[in-house]
Amino acid sequence: MPYVNIKITREGATPAQKAELIAGVTDLLQRVLNKSPATTFVVIDEVALEDWGIGGLPVEVYRASLKAQSGTNG
Repeated sequence: MPYVNIKITREGATPAQKAELIAGVTDLLQRVLNKSPATTFVVIDEVALEDWGIGGLPVEVYRASLKAQSGTNG
């Protein structure tokens, strides 16, 4: 009975995109591990940007630093 928890930032993923994630993960588990879709659980949690960090920085600050780096390197 697989349980998969997908965490994404809350930035407007549509219901159709979420349904595609659920179907895709379920299919992957069926193909790779021969798990039954009927007993596969997929949960999507949306996390507010201010509650997500990367590299010791809030995600918005991290993304801004990447943009600044690509602007000076490009």
